[in-house]
Amino acid sequence: MKEKDSFFKVLGIDGKDKKTLQLIAEDLNISLKTLNYYNLNSILPPDNELEKMATYFKINRYQIMIGMGIYNQELKELLSQQAAKIAQGLSHIKTRPTINHEQVFTTSLGQLFEGDCLSLMPTIESGSVDLVFADPPFNLDKLYPSNMDDNIASSEYIRWTEQWLSECIRILKPGGSLFLWNIPKWNTYFSEFLNHRLNFRHWIATDIKYSLPISSRLYPSHYGLLYYIKQEKASVFKPDRLKMETCQHCYRELRDYGGYKDKMNPSGINMPDVWYDIPPVRHSKHKKRKDANELSIKLLDRIIEMATVEGDIVFDPFGGSGTTYLVAELKRRKWIGIELGPTEVIVDRLKNKAEEEDHLNKYRENYNQLFPEKIKKERIKRGIWTDDSFKPEMKDHQISLGLFIGNKSLLSQTK
Repeated sequence: MKEKDSFFKVLGIDGKDKKTLQLIAEDLNISLKTLNYYNLNSILPPDNELEKMATYFKINRYQIMIGMGIYNQELKELLSQQAAKIAQGLSHIKTRPTINHEQVFTTSLGQLFEGDCLSLMPTIESGSVDLVFADPPFNLDKLYPSNMDDNIASSEYIRWTEQWLSECIRILKPGGSLFLWNIPKWNTYFSEFLNHRLNFRHWIATDIKYSLPISSRLYPSHYGLLYYIKQEKASVFKPDRLKMETCQHCYRELRDYGGYKDKMNPSGINMPDVWYDIPPVRHSKHKKRKDANELSIKLLDRIIEMATVEGDIVFDPFGGSGTTYLVAELKRRKWIGIELGPTEVIVDRLKNKAEEEDHLNKYRENYNQLFPEKIKKERIKRGIWTDDSFKPEMKDHQISLGLFIGNKSLLSQTK
């Protein structure tokens, strides 16, 4: 939902008075269409137009910026100089009440609650959680089992997100990790918020295609996964290594590694920050919620492996179908979770977790080895190199070959 008259309100304009709007547009030498665009999208005009409007309406341009909630570095510094006066004026503001929560299920490792995460989180001890993973609603007007309002004003959605993110930061241990899953649009706002509170590690792009092109826009094919840590260094950082991509017919590698194949780590390829191998959950055998999207256990397995060890505590404030809690259980992590809507799906999933353990193990068979056993055997059969086929006397030749190929590639780029 777009903000209604956010720009016009700051200027004291009645957005319904089309005649007055037209006169203002003519006086400012700005098209009426442009004025409406700024208003409907909460867009700050460029500096030349902003100065013109401030003069016309006899207000300071900073008043326009503050009224719209848009701050550049200059304005932030000016406000910080007046921090005491501003804080005094805001001292009467009270936080909003939240609905209650109740515990609905426990295991030897975890606790599941039903209710509002903003009600539960204040009860969690500060600095007690090793990993926070959050997959909140995206404010895209979707229908959730909880019947929550997923079409609120942008400013309200951002304010609400900052509230629960602040609590997540509080309960996170020094060295703990926070992962936030959302669409790129919202992550541009939330990364700005988190950059002032945690240590940025990665913006991970996760390629998930749903074949739903949108008119007049590029085809949206990825989600953003923000990765932050509390303080300078992560307590745990042990990402899985990936297998080398090979042709399913001839078993040769699909990429050229520049003659340095003998330098490849036998444990696999380094994890990149673009993930192409996280499948959307579509098959009815694995999908637990019929009317809502669901996260792959492969995604949570990768995150939990990367940022925790057995016995660590994982917190997810938006339970959904319970994927985080299920994977935490299977990997012997402690966990705390809450879901606003019905929790029966989560409870049933946790009671029958053995059904999905085999599914998770199949994913893990291909990790932390350059070539899975089947692929290695096929390559050996065809006389193709493997990670253990290089002899010491061959290495000087391989290095020379690698340098030759690398130099040749460089020369071709400079022609």
